[in-house]
Amino acid sequence: QVQLVESGGGLVQPGGSLRLSCAAFGFTFATYTMSWYRQAPGKERELVAVMSSAGRSTNYANSVKGRFTISRDNAKNMVYLQMNSLKPDDTAVYYCHVAARNTWGQGTQVTVSS
Repeated sequence: QVQLVESGGGLVQPGGSLRLSCAAFGFTFATYTMSWYRQAPGKERELVAVMSSAGRSTNYANSVKGRFTISRDNAKNMVYLQMNSLKPDDTAVYYCHVAARNTWGQGTQVTVSS
């Protein structure tokens, strides 16, 4: 069974950092492009970052470029999102996604507030 499980969300002050993790199960992780999305209240889900299967190619939403970094460990079937210089506008539920398997994680809440 294909499954993605996110962790690492929480409440952080503006300017702070968080690292999200996503554990993958039930598929050959190292052969799939992985993505992070987010959805803020009242807004559509949006792509935050994407990384190719071997990690050689990445792409980011303009709003997070220079602040967020996607990475992966294919030996551990894990993908990460390091978020620095967080802003209140980054508040959202963050989701891990493998498009080729049409699978989403359950999401993890990130709240940026003083």
